[in-house]
Parts: sequence; structure tokens; C-alpha cells
Amino acid sequence: MVDLKMWGRALTGMPRLDKEGWKRLDPVAKWLVATRAAVFIMTAISCAIGGLLAHRDGHFDGHYFAACMLGLVFAHATNNLLNDLTDHRRGVDRDNYYRSMYGPQPLEHGLLSEAQMLRWIAATGAVALAAGIYLVSQTGTGTLALLAAGAFFVLFYTWPLKYIGLGEPAVIAVWGPLMIGGTYYVVSGGHWSPEVVLISLAYAIGPTTVLFGKHTDKIEEDRAKGIHTLPVILGESLSRRVTIVLWIAQLALITVLVARGALGWPLLAVFLALPTLRRSIATFRKQRPLHRPEDFPASAWPLYLSAHAFVYNRRFGLIFVAALIFDVFFR
Repeated sequence: MVDLKMWGRALTGMPRLDKEGWKRLDPVAKWLVATRAAVFIMTAISCAIGGLLAHRDGHFDGHYFAACMLGLVFAHATNNLLNDLTDHRRGVDRDNYYRSMYGPQPLEHGLLSEAQMLRWIAATGAVALAAGIYLVSQTGTGTLALLAAGAFFVLFYTWPLKYIGLGEPAVIAVWGPLMIGGTYYVVSGGHWSPEVVLISLAYAIGPTTVLFGKHTDKIEEDRAKGIHTLPVILGESLSRRVTIVLWIAQLALITVLVARGALGWPLLAVFLALPTLRRSIATFRKQRPLHRPEDFPASAWPLYLSAHAFVYNRRFGLIFVAALIFDVFFR
């Protein structure tokens, strides 16, 4: 039986399920939970920004945009499934490791066998690859290079990039120039603009801060497992400060882009997210608590810094897209 309520829960958070609850889910709900679909909004926003910028510049193909959106979301889903498989095989998720505490880890919790997980990865990856092949056939070798770069990050983000402090730089590259710039290039039929790269960085800082928060949340767990993320290398205090600097730099970059005319004045609406940013900065200025604060939802713990970063990035990203839509279609 289709459970639309669970679809909604999976698209907005990380539902916690036991085996019996898992068995009652329909196939789509299982896929949404297993792929951690709540984070797809960051990918969808990146794709939307690339498409809107292409439309603004007078080069937009709706079929190519739809294929980009489908391919990028399914590539993100494939990466999440591969992350779980890789970490499971390397023993990272054993003994209540962080990832298996804040949401179902299908392999570690016995919800899927490795053979089933491999079939899910193959099917999900096939959709992403099919979308990519279609776009390459329509738009040429430039898109092939983008497809190859995307495949590299899908396959090697978890290992070795995350293990050697390159996970965070990879995220800013993927959610920025690769996704936004790539969507612009493909949807516009091969056009390119240096301004689009700068605009892409202005958004990509957001997903990067979410990852910074997540990896800062689990510094001790990652260090014990030999995973040297950038926060493990920098330490908790410096990582929290770096995240705050990135948020300030994001707003400063957008202000500069508006002043230069690369973005229209409606994009200054992102400053409406300042109340949420102030709360996030207040959280990041303090040492992460070892135990869940009473006013923090139990359903989100042990995510803490990353939860605050995600809430702000979601608010900022949605305002950014809404303002860009206004700028493109109504100004």
C-alpha cells in the first residue's frame, strides 16, 4: 500500500524505522528512506538555479532541463547508496557509529542484503546514466566531460576523498560549478559564462556548510575510525569558526554580484534569512554539547550542528530560488 505520508517524512527528514516498520513500506518509500531523500532539495535547488540563469540569458531547453534534474537527483541518490555500501564494507558503521544512529542504515540494520543494495545502486545509477547519455547525445563532448566529472565524484567521494580531507572541497565543486554551471551549459545548448561560476559558488557554500556541520558533529567518531575529514584535521573549534566565515562570505559574495549586475536586486531578499542565520551562528559559536539539549528534538539527535546548518541552508536556498524566479520572470 502506498504511504504518501512516509514519502513526505522521507523528503523532509530522516525517519527512524525498525525492521517491521521497514517491511510495511511501499517500494518508493523504502527507496526514499534508503537514499536519504531529504537532502535532495540541495541538488534540486542547484539544478533550478542553473536552469533559471540559462532562461535569464535567453538559452533554455525544457527537455534538457528535465533530464538534468532527473539525472542529478538520481546521481545524488546513487552516491548516498554507495556511501552506505562502502562504509558498511569498511566496517565504519559498526558499533552504533554516527551514521547508523540518526537514521536507518539499510545494510547495518539488516533492512537490505548486500545483493539487494547492489541492485538498488545499479537501478538508481542506470537512471542517472541514461539521463546523462541522452544529454551527451544531444549536446556533445562538453556534456560528456561533465558526465565524467560527475561519475568521478559519485564513485570516489566516500573513499578516498572524504578520508583525506577533500570531501568538503568536493561538495563546493559539485554543488557549484559542476551542478549549477553544468546545468547552465547543458540547458543553454553549450553556452558558458564566468559569472555563472561565481553565482554557483554563492549557493554551493550552503551545502558545504551543512557537510562541515555534519563532520564537526562526528569528529571524535571519524577520528576513531581513521576518517580524516576537514573538521577532523582542523579540530572542532576552528571548524565551527570556518563555517561561520563561510556563511558571512556567502552573503558578501551575493552582495558583490548584485552590485556588479551579475544578479538582480531581488536577490538581496536572501537577507530575509538573517534571523535563521543568527540562530545558527549562535549555535556554532558554542562548543557542541555532548548530550542532547532538552529543547532539541530527539528525532534529530545526534545531528546537531548539521541540523542547524541544514535548516538555514534550506531557508536561504528557497529564498534564493524564489528571488531568482522573480528576477528572471517579473523584473
